Amino acid sequence: MSKGNDPSVTTRRPDRAALIIAVVLAAIAGLIFWDVSRLTGLAGYSQIGPTTVPYAIACCLIALAIWTAAEAWRGDFPEREHQQVGPVVWIVAGLAAQMLLLNAVGFSIATGILFALTARGFGKRKLWLTVPVGIAFSFFVWVIFAKLLQLSLPAGPLERLFF
Repeated sequence: MSKGNDPSVTTRRPDRAALIIAVVLAAIAGLIFWDVSRLTGLAGYSQIGPTTVPYAIACCLIALAIWTAAEAWRGDFPEREHQQVGPVVWIVAGLAAQMLLLNAVGFSIATGILFALTARGFGKRKLWLTVPVGIAFSFFVWVIFAKLLQLSLPAGPLERLFF
C-alpha cells in the first residue's frame, strides 16, 4: 500500500479562514485595550472600576485569538461545508430593507418584510404568505413594546390605523 492512499498520513494545510478570525479577534482586543487605556483615572478609591471588565474581555479575546491561531496552524478545524450565497443574500436584503423602510413605513411593515425575506433565505418560498404573517407578528410585537411597555418604536400607517 502506498503512503499517498493512506488517510492517516495526509496532512492538512493551515486553515486560512481561522487564521483571519484569529487576527480579527486580536484586532478587536487591541482596540478594546486602546480604548480602555484612555479611561485610566476612573478607578477611584478601589482597584476595580469601569476599566476592569473591558480589560478582562480583551484578555479573553487575546487568549481566544492565540488558541484559534494555534488550532488553525495545526489544521485541527474540521472541513467546512461550501457556503451557499443565495440564502445569505436574502437575509442581508431583508436587513437592508428593514433599515431603509423602518422610518418610512413603520416597524410592523419593515420588520414583516425582514421576516419574509429571512424565511425565504431559510427555504420558505411562499412570500405571498410569509409577508402578511410577518407583518401580523411584527404588529403584535409592536403593540407589546410600544403600548404595553411604553417603548418608542417607529409607527407607520398600520400602527396609526389602529392607535
